[in-house]
Formats: sequence, C-alpha cells, structure tokens
Amino acid sequence: MEKVWQNHYPDHLNSELVIPNITAVDMLHQTVKKYGDYKAMHFYGREFTYKELGQQAGAFASKLQDEGLNKGDRAAIMLPNCPHYVISYYGILQAGGTVTQVNPMLAGPELEHILKDSGAETIVIYKPLLPVLNQIIDQTNVKKVIQVTLGEESSDDDLAVEFTDYLKQATHPPKAVEFDPKEDIAILQYTGGTTGRSKGAMLTHRNIVTNTLQAYEFFKDEIEFGKERYLTVIPLFHVFGMTSCMNLSIYTAAMNILLPKFDLEEVLQTIKDLKPTSFPGVPTMYVAINSHPKAEEYGIDSIKICNSGSAPMPGELMRSFEKKTGAKILEGYGLSEASPITHCNPMFSDRKPGSIGIGVPSTEYKIVDLSDGTKEVPYGETGELIIKGPQVMKGYWNMPEETAETLRDGWLYTGDIARMDQDGYTYIVDRKKDMIIASGYNVYPRDVEEVLYEHPAVQEAVVVGVPDEYRGETVKAVVVLNEGENSSEEDLIRFCRENLAAYKIPRMIDFRDELPKTNVGKILRRKVREELV
Repeated sequence: MEKVWQNHYPDHLNSELVIPNITAVDMLHQTVKKYGDYKAMHFYGREFTYKELGQQAGAFASKLQDEGLNKGDRAAIMLPNCPHYVISYYGILQAGGTVTQVNPMLAGPELEHILKDSGAETIVIYKPLLPVLNQIIDQTNVKKVIQVTLGEESSDDDLAVEFTDYLKQATHPPKAVEFDPKEDIAILQYTGGTTGRSKGAMLTHRNIVTNTLQAYEFFKDEIEFGKERYLTVIPLFHVFGMTSCMNLSIYTAAMNILLPKFDLEEVLQTIKDLKPTSFPGVPTMYVAINSHPKAEEYGIDSIKICNSGSAPMPGELMRSFEKKTGAKILEGYGLSEASPITHCNPMFSDRKPGSIGIGVPSTEYKIVDLSDGTKEVPYGETGELIIKGPQVMKGYWNMPEETAETLRDGWLYTGDIARMDQDGYTYIVDRKKDMIIASGYNVYPRDVEEVLYEHPAVQEAVVVGVPDEYRGETVKAVVVLNEGENSSEEDLIRFCRENLAAYKIPRMIDFRDELPKTNVGKILRRKVREELV
C-alpha cells in the first residue's frame, strides 16, 4: 500500500526525518549548553536545573569509570520515579555503559533472571528493595550496589553505598567515550514476560535519539522549547515513560515533574499547583480522574497533550473524560522493541477515537495476513501489524532465534492484530495470543470490552476466553462497577446482547472491587485468565 498516512502531515512537519549521528548523552549536553539555568526536574518541592543535572550525571559517570565500568558494561537501575533515576540513566550512558531498566516491583526470581541475563555488575536500587536483592545477589554478577534513600535512613549493608555519597567521591570529569550510535546499545529494555521468559530488547543510541525526535516532530506545534512541563507518573523504567517523559523533556528543555506512583489526589493537586502542559498516561489513570467528582476544579485544561499508551483506550471513556475536563486525549501505540513510539493520533489532522492514529515520522507499517505474515491485506481487513523504522531495536539480547522470529526482512512483527482504513489510521483489534475462538468464530476481547465500557455502571472491564466443552472456548467478562452501582450479571449480558453479535456475548460475568494491573496501570489480562482457568 502507498503511504497514505503521510498525506496528513502539513507542509511544515516532516514525515521523513534526517537523524543526526549523536548519542542520547549528546542530547542532554546540547540542552545543558543552551538551557543550563532552566529547570530540569521537580520532585516534591526540590528543583534541579539542567546545569545541575549535567554536573551530577557527569560525576556519576566519572565514579563508575573509576570503579572499572567499561564501554558496553551493563548497569541496572531499580528505582521509582525520582531525580536519581535520571542522573543514573545519563551517568551510566556517559560512562559508556548500557542501562538495564528494572521494574521495582519484581520479585526475587524475576530480578535474578534479569540481572543474570544482562550480566549487570552494578545496580542502583531504592533502599527498601535491598532485601529482595539480597535474596538473590549471590546468584548474579552484581558487585556494586548503590542505594537511593528518599527520606529513609541509609542501610548499613556492607555492599551498598549511598547515592549522594557516591556522587561526592567523583574528583574529576568523566573520560570521553567514542560511540557508534547505530551499533552501541544504550538500553536493555526487558519485556514484561507476559508471553514467557522476559527478553531484553537492545535499543541503540540511534534508536533512543530517533524516537525522541520522532515524538518531537509529531507534537512540535504544541511544544515550545524551555516552556513545557511534563507530569511524569508513568514509571521511567517503562519504555513509554523513558521516551515520552524523560527523553522528550530533556530534548525540549522542559521541566519534568516526577511522581513515584499514581495517587489520584496527589496527581490532581500537582496538576492544580504546577500546571503541567503534558500528561502521558494510561487508560486506568484517566478512568480514575474521570471518576473523581470534582476533577474539573483542578485545572486539567492546562494540559495540552494527554497522550495515552500502553493499553487500548475505550471510546466511551475518551468522550467522557474530554467532556468533563476539556483536555484532549491522543491515543497512540508503541512497544519495547520500537523504543517505543510508532503511532499516535495527531493534533495537526483528524483524530479518530478508537484508532492508534498514523505513523510517526520515518515509520513504515502495514497489515499482513495472519497465516504467512507476508501478504498484505486490503484496507479494513484484519491481520498482523508489522513496522519498519529507525526506532526499531537491534534485536533481543543473547536470543538469536527469538530475534529472527520477530525481525524479518527489516520488519518488526508486533504480534498485534490490527486493521487499517484508507486514510492510514490503524486500529488495534487485539493480541494474537488473546484472541478467543468460540464455536469456530474469532472473538476479539476489545470488541466486547468497548461495549461493556459504554454501560453507565461499568468502570473497568476485561474479557478473556475460558474452556468450554461445547464451544471450545467461551467468553467471560470480569467487571469493576462504578461506586454506588449494583448492576447484575443479567443486566450486563442483556446490554451486550443489544450491542453485539450472538457469538461475542459474554456467557459469564464476574464482579470485583479491582483488577490486577502492572505498576504502569495496564490491566493484566493474562493474570485474570490464569485465575479463571
């Protein structure tokens, strides 16, 4: 198919980019040089300028080099959102190392796998998580532990040095490192492990720089250098937060307002006090804000961009949120293997609710037949979404077979079932592995969930397939109701019957007070399925 999506780009925006041959560290240095006195980070009243950020990242790099970190060595970060994360991230990169991003919620065996697989010898870790690390550290290569305290007392652990003390030990600037941005790995981004053993996506410096510039070009009509404020609640260890919050804010000399977790009252008060202009989030965050009875009183209309990612945005939620707050939600799409952004609904052209929008600059994509993965399907038909672009990973760390399966002839096979309209807008139907086959019919959970979200009593919903002797699989929904609602299973099934084909209607509905989620806020369909089967 021709690149119909490029027709939506106005003349002043580039649908194809010329990517400079620079590293992620160069992006920081450029901003420090030009905007050194501008505010880089805000964390519970404490503010850092870009000059301070550059100095502390340099000190961290220098100390790492003095202690033997060489080019290409992996160093792990296991922290909540805080200034130490940004300093560590850019310090490791400046020293020549590769950042291994680690979810702070991991249990011991999960942490052990990532540390062993990456071969990391250094870890920067939140002090309360030391007991988890100590359970498994003898099975890893970790030799240096740098602990971050956020109001807690430092641990007297013999292996751990306190972060601030570590920075003070740097006595000279870091040694310059020669990079090949196209080849040198900046980040090992481990996938969530929802489909098996967690894999480390190798993201090069070029991948990181490219995706930052792609995001900037796509949103540049809404971005003024040195003037923006990013509300960063999605975790920085997640690839969405890394690019859409941390790296984009650094490239544009914005202030990064860091919150370590999503607490509704804290988020709303922060919006009211600091008036962020960008709030990347996930649907569950917008669900919570939308359900707050006084959300309109917190000045949410200061936010120009609410770009939603990581999970599909129910259409009814989007309409309700925008009506209530005046803010615009732009649904997009990405994956760890693409740094992550590949698509988004534009501010500069049509916005199509329910779609993930069009490709960001320099991104090719098409929908191919599910059976062979090579034949492109016509507009409107479903198939697997595949992507090509300079933000696509180098491959999986030490996993050549998985790399060969996922990267074919330069295309990244996403594993997502999608369709494309004649304007180039893409619609994610579901994950290939989530599709339910009931009596020979393909049922995509999102189709059913969209209908459930339209019911006024439903706050959250997830749909899975469960074994059925007659149908093979049958459709089951798990629902969280809005506070004060008491709809029955019969009510919701009747509502679905009015809005869905017979084979898609849930045969069973469970009610819960909450659904299991990742700490990004994405509903864990896999965990729900495991609990039910």
